Amino acid sequence: MLQDIVEYLVCPHCGQALTPHGAVLRCAARHSFDIARQGYVSLLPGDAHTGTGDTAAMVAARDDFLGAGHYAPIADALARAAVGARSGADLVVDLGAGTGHYLAAVLDALPAAHGIALDISKFALRRAARAHPRAGAVVSDAWRTLPLRDASASLVLNVFAPRNGPEIRRVLRPGGTLLVVSPTPRHLGELVGELGLLGVDERKEERLAATLGPYLEFAGSSEQTFPLYLDHAAVRTVVGMGPSAWHTDPAALAERIAALPEPAPVTASVMLSVFTRPGEPGRDQD
Repeated sequence: MLQDIVEYLVCPHCGQALTPHGAVLRCAARHSFDIARQGYVSLLPGDAHTGTGDTAAMVAARDDFLGAGHYAPIADALARAAVGARSGADLVVDLGAGTGHYLAAVLDALPAAHGIALDISKFALRRAARAHPRAGAVVSDAWRTLPLRDASASLVLNVFAPRNGPEIRRVLRPGGTLLVVSPTPRHLGELVGELGLLGVDERKEERLAATLGPYLEFAGSSEQTFPLYLDHAAVRTVVGMGPSAWHTDPAALAERIAALPEPAPVTASVMLSVFTRPGEPGRDQD
């Protein structure tokens, strides 16, 4: 519920605390933000000129694919890592949360924690607002200042999403943990070749370390690889929910999918990387 996480939010214009007033959040400087009837709130600053993020069709595809359990091993690995982080998690922030699927899995494993789903797509957050009874959903841009108090989160999730190292460090409390899930070059490799999809950069892990290394300490990683057997409908869904949805011709894609065996054997392969903010909880070493 949004009301449960308001104490962690700040105004994107002036950085002051927000308080609820009926269906509006307002700061002391009288900046106000309407709570949508679907339960999320947009805290984008007025000068934001960003895209809309995932479209309604992409979000529906992701919801269908994740709801079918195809990526359950990823959600399970995240939940185990969240429990193992031992960071005393009371607030979990999912940066680029999408529908809130992974945040919900982590909150199920951390019964004392609340969660905030952050995403640029209002279509995704309409679903994220209902993903878990202890989660709230907020429209924000990962590349700008996040509308969160300094050192407010004990755990940050980042699953197939943009990473803003300075902001992640700012909102993580000392001793807090960041869990990053990113695809390896093997991820969906059978479909990449057959369908002409976007591949994964061979240097992705190197770029991840370069992006986050100046701000957080690397604490290890583990590869999660498992087989999928997808019917043609599921193949269309997994293509439609990712970045290849922006770069494929629908007619050509349909023809290529029809030529695949059914079910199509596909490899899912991701890296789960753990980073920490140095210092003990309650002691900022900056």
